[in-house]
Amino acid sequence: MPTLGFDRAPEFLSNLLGTLTERGRYLLRGLTQSSAPHALSDGELIELGEALLSRRGEATGVALAQTLLAGYDAAAPEERIAFLKALADMFGPDQREIEKAMDDVRKDDFSPAAVSALHNAAEPRRQELIRRLNLAPGGTAALVRMREALLANMGEHPQLQPVDSDFMHLFASWFNRGFLVLHRIDWTTPANILEKIIRYEAVHAIRNWDDLRNRLAPSDRRCYGFFHPQLVDEPLIFVEVALTRDTPSSIAPLLEDNRTPIAAAQATTAVFYSISNTQRGLGGISFGNFLIKQVVEDLKRELPNLHTFVTLSPVPGFATWLGRERAAEDSAFLDAADKDTLSVLDQPGWQNDAIIAERVRPVLLGAAAHYFLEAKDRRGRQIDPVARFHLGNGARLERLNFLGDMSDKGLKQSHGLMVNYCYALDEIESNHEAFVEKGTVAASAAVRKLLRTRASSTHAA
Repeated sequence: MPTLGFDRAPEFLSNLLGTLTERGRYLLRGLTQSSAPHALSDGELIELGEALLSRRGEATGVALAQTLLAGYDAAAPEERIAFLKALADMFGPDQREIEKAMDDVRKDDFSPAAVSALHNAAEPRRQELIRRLNLAPGGTAALVRMREALLANMGEHPQLQPVDSDFMHLFASWFNRGFLVLHRIDWTTPANILEKIIRYEAVHAIRNWDDLRNRLAPSDRRCYGFFHPQLVDEPLIFVEVALTRDTPSSIAPLLEDNRTPIAAAQATTAVFYSISNTQRGLGGISFGNFLIKQVVEDLKRELPNLHTFVTLSPVPGFATWLGRERAAEDSAFLDAADKDTLSVLDQPGWQNDAIIAERVRPVLLGAAAHYFLEAKDRRGRQIDPVARFHLGNGARLERLNFLGDMSDKGLKQSHGLMVNYCYALDEIESNHEAFVEKGTVAASAAVRKLLRTRASSTHAA
């Protein structure tokens, strides 16, 4: 794509600049034009980007930023992708400025001023462009949507990776824990936020408003979310909590419509049964570890009787991984008899036959122990993403629950397997360090026994 010089800006841009200062005063007051946004071509978007970087007036800059973002939102998909490619190709660091700064560093014997100048020269221009776009009303939300589109297209357009790195760099600062506010979400929360809880729930779908009320209103239920000042009605992540008398092994009783709630003061256990990230454009920005720790602190203050904090978690990759092991001729832990036993997993309704289910149970749980304790991905990490999240936060793998989720989704992704991770407050730090530094999985004796039993029986066979 050829570079479009600012001296050859399309006529629309020169006309636009003539009125933006006055319009900018209104935009700064939060007012916008009533007309629908005008879709812009990638060339026009690029010229607006160059103009935005060249302007110094705040009002004009805000108006330019909003015009660019509105034009991008209204543009055709191919024009948006072309603009994202232009961010990679045309808004990187200035090579001549870098070379000059490097010469100055050498001449000035690495003086702080020269090193700082080199740092500034090495920063891609698109980072400053993104910062200026963020000044527009609604700019933060628009940039999160822009990165969502970027992530969706990176597989087909890998040259967009540097742009994503710059988004990550800036978002990590804009969305750090210091800017996040924890709010409890309950049945009195405004309806527009409750609608988003229904829409964004990613673990156990919320069927309707009655189902949502059943998760928010009873005395033994809690829901908390992190919010950002620039996205006031958009929870970034939320967690649903059940207050119980013991650690549950299956999800159905927690979600049952006609269950009898208990008084919060009678509960001894807080169960985190669903954690949902809501903004795909913030993928890779970690909120969950802060959320869980903050919620634990708030619950302990509210309910001193709570002494156990656990999850009831899905195992989203288990069925796919086990399918590969069943198909492999050289599986490290499944012999022919095991594969024959597990062949019933391909038959609909196997879980409803008690005899078949009991035959499957020890083989499947032994495979699950191997999956959590020994299996690694290509990067040498624990293979399950949910496990990486909780183990990385310092939790302990407490229990494997056979047929803990008998929904269609649960059977498809994990043959019904669910897991309890325990957040033992006096172990969190040591568990976290062992996992991050050595890859050591903190696991209960019961889980490790499943692995040893499976290994022994395979060896004997």
